[in-house]
Amino acid sequence: MNENFINAWVSNVELERTPFKQKFMGLRRQQGFKPFDKTRPLAQAIMKGWKKNSPSDSLVISPKLELMGRLPVNERASPYNGEKGYLLFLQESLDGKLPGLREMSSEPQPKDWDSVLETAVESGVIKDNSLSVVLTREHSEKEILSVFRTSETDSQNYTVIEIDATAFKEGGVLTIDVWVGESEVSGSFDLFAEDTTELAPDNALVSVRDIPTNQREVVEYPFDRGRIFRLGAIGSPSEKGKINGFLAKISVEPTADN
Repeated sequence: MNENFINAWVSNVELERTPFKQKFMGLRRQQGFKPFDKTRPLAQAIMKGWKKNSPSDSLVISPKLELMGRLPVNERASPYNGEKGYLLFLQESLDGKLPGLREMSSEPQPKDWDSVLETAVESGVIKDNSLSVVLTREHSEKEILSVFRTSETDSQNYTVIEIDATAFKEGGVLTIDVWVGESEVSGSFDLFAEDTTELAPDNALVSVRDIPTNQREVVEYPFDRGRIFRLGAIGSPSEKGKINGFLAKISVEPTADN
């Protein structure tokens, strides 16, 4: 069967397959090393055929640089284990059966995050109301997992978290580390004083606006006496009726006198 193949080996380091290898190659380039050109069609075909989290893959690529087969090193189980299994892999590639690539031929359906998150709220797995944290010197950090929604009307539609920091009588710095979930809608977070009558961005003590999907932002607010805050989370107004999840890590760094 060798007359059907030209065997080649390409290092994961050369193609910067992982963040560590990208950093390593960046240092080598600074030293004058000329790396493998990843814009070449062969390199593009190899990178297209990679399986996520696989340390090494055997790929069969046609003369037209089309992927014909893929065998990740950690998946050489039956029927592709051993010498006969590898020959079977090569033969199936030549026969157009696309071994290891059939999962790539059908695009996965995007997850309906609106339904997933609404179901989680309805079942009680995730709460979206009566949310509160009490912070003390002994327990100065808490996490809240919840959801925010966009407004279906022009009025604000906040998910509100009450933050009780009255234990810090001499004040401190309130820090809110926010991660926004995987749904398509971005989120904004506004911090209000307890006695704010109208929750609206213009009345916020501090805000972070339009945090994109799967991104993180940090809100910090110094205060000089123990007090209660309210954190409002809401979706981008351009996506009405949508929902996304968020994780907020809320903490206080007390002043030296506390």
